[in-house]
Amino acid sequence: MTKSLTLAGALLAGALASGSVWADTNCVEPVADWQPREVLREQLEQHGWTIQRIKIDDGCYEVRGADGKGNRIKGKFTPASLHIQKLEVEFADGSDPSAYLDAGRRTQ
Repeated sequence: MTKSLTLAGALLAGALASGSVWADTNCVEPVADWQPREVLREQLEQHGWTIQRIKIDDGCYEVRGADGKGNRIKGKFTPASLHIQKLEVEFADGSDPSAYLDAGRRTQ
């Protein structure tokens, strides 16, 4: 049975980017300040993610891919600071979601 869990807020913020997380999932950073998508791709791949695509949605970078354990991931990141806004994880059968929950507690 596949377990789905939507995690919003500070989950993985410490591992993926420093700084605070915005409550709103729409990004409002000026386009002139945006970092290239490739910078975000490289950061996420360094944390074991496999990236399928990065697109722009509501002014944010939306990333789809998988983590190193095969869990499907969809995340929104601010394009200038690359801070995580929202993270959805669809856990594979037999996966342990506690690593994500533990990461959230460490960053709060």
